[in-house]
Amino acid sequence: MKADGNQTELAEDAHDLGAPGVTILVCSSCRDETGSDARPRAGEHLAQGAIRAAAPENITVRQVECLGNCKRRLSAALLRDGSWSYVFGDLTTESGPDLITGAKLFATSTDGILPWRGRPDSLKRGLVARIPPLDFLKDNS
Repeated sequence: MKADGNQTELAEDAHDLGAPGVTILVCSSCRDETGSDARPRAGEHLAQGAIRAAAPENITVRQVECLGNCKRRLSAALLRDGSWSYVFGDLTTESGPDLITGAKLFATSTDGILPWRGRPDSLKRGLVARIPPLDFLKDNS
């Protein structure tokens, strides 16, 4: 698991380690409910919690500057090649392990859809969007 690095290194590491191919993106610029600009921001705390929880799991966690989901506070996304992508909001700084649980569940999906059953509550009530894979759009146009 790597928290930083270029895309090629991350892809090679994931392939070499037999990682499930799920990447978690955590918005590091998200503020807490007070809207404070203090650093580290709440999103950075969420990202660090996810990185700690992912360490033994071979799941890639990346921090991104903004997911544009500011009204829903702490946000993250689950991505997997050839699968639907998921954006979540209303997370807390303690939601890192929930993201890892969701990523592991997503990795076992045979149809590219994150199963509802077994999904942590924060990923049920915090769902903002489900985005289809590009191949899906090309096939149905």
